[in-house]
Amino acid sequence: MIATPPEKRSLFKRQSTLDARTTDGIFYWSTLGFSALVLLLVAWLGIQLYSAASPSIHKFGLGFLTSSMWSTSDDPIHPDTYGAWPYIYGTLVSSFLALLLAVPIGLGTAIYLAELAPKWLRTPLSFMVELLAAVPSVVYGLWGRLVLIPALMPLQTWLSDHADSVPVVGRFFGGAATGQSMMAAALVLAIMILPFISAVSREVIKAVPPTQREAAFGLGATHWEAIKGPILRTARSGIIGAIILGLARALGETMAITMVIGNAPNADFSLLSPAATLSSKLAVEFAEASGGQQSALMYLALVLFGITIVVNACARLLIWNMSRQVKGSTRA
Repeated sequence: MIATPPEKRSLFKRQSTLDARTTDGIFYWSTLGFSALVLLLVAWLGIQLYSAASPSIHKFGLGFLTSSMWSTSDDPIHPDTYGAWPYIYGTLVSSFLALLLAVPIGLGTAIYLAELAPKWLRTPLSFMVELLAAVPSVVYGLWGRLVLIPALMPLQTWLSDHADSVPVVGRFFGGAATGQSMMAAALVLAIMILPFISAVSREVIKAVPPTQREAAFGLGATHWEAIKGPILRTARSGIIGAIILGLARALGETMAITMVIGNAPNADFSLLSPAATLSSKLAVEFAEASGGQQSALMYLALVLFGITIVVNACARLLIWNMSRQVKGSTRA
């Protein structure tokens, strides 16, 4: 073999180093550009919503958020008077109730699939849970309208007749049973966000280092004590992230909610009463809106956009804080 002269080897080495630096630079600036593009898209969307909603913002100000009146230009008494409170209330309450139902079931399912289920059952059961996320929201809406609401009517009628007189509980079950209600919306939302919470929590629990389990078992802990102790403590930041992901899904849901909630501007405590959310109001009225009504609807969209941003920001701060606490306890 003919040996390569030292000066050529040095030239090849400098050339390869230069190529590597060029490639790294291109990769760095490309990824930075993609990240900046996402931020620009979010900012552009916010600016466009604010621009479209600016007539209502200047007319109603922050009082729009607390007002319950929604009167179009056809109303002779209060023409073009709008308020968002019933829809903000419906959005927040339906999402909270959905989380209240979905988190225990989703977290329990995730623990079972990650820690307790036999191998022959783990894969098909995981597939069936994740399959719920692939069902279109309109299918959930039709199922809720045609199956869930008729099945709930006897229960709602019984609660309306018997629980109405109970001192504290009666506030949540007052009024006549109408079928389309906050109760139906919360149940449909809970089913829709369940696969997100379950799938993400399962992956987070599976990602806990085996040393955490081995240390717990080595100290004589039972399986339950190991799960509720080091495993869930290590995975809690990811579990919180899964819950927030489900909350974001619930806040923005439109079609299924529109078909089962009743779309009435109510802001009372009764779960049997029809209600409305920000997204359902937009879906029902935006196609035929014009003038001041269209501007008010864009104000609703801006409010929903702001709620989503705030929820996600709080979630990131919460996850960051919990991750820091976990790292601190691990080092200690």
